[in-house]
Amino acid sequence: MLCPFVTNLVRFLIFIMTIADAHERITQEVTSWQGIQALPHRFGGTEYRLGQKREIGHIHGDHMVDIPFPVKVRQQLVAEGKAELHHILPESGWISFYIRQPEDVERAIVLFKMSYDIAQKQYATQ
Repeated sequence: MLCPFVTNLVRFLIFIMTIADAHERITQEVTSWQGIQALPHRFGGTEYRLGQKREIGHIHGDHMVDIPFPVKVRQQLVAEGKAELHHILPESGWISFYIRQPEDVERAIVLFKMSYDIAQKQYATQ
């Protein structure tokens, strides 16, 4: 376990290693999908919601996205190195994905699209 100083230093370094306009590019793409709206997230950032209630994920600044998945999907994504356990809720289906390089913007969009497709299928079966 890292000491609090090292943990905070790592968080700070991640924060300053952002990709300019990642938030804007992700928001532009995700809100182009049918039924998606962008709203302020209760913990900061922008939440992407399908319909009135279903969040498909959110972005914090230009550096990190959090996206919900069924636990089995989350396990697969983490095992394949495509995402990390959620930074606060590691036992949940949520993942965290850090945007550290330009290619990560597209990777984040792919993850949002996976969440969107799962949510669409769930709505279709209701």
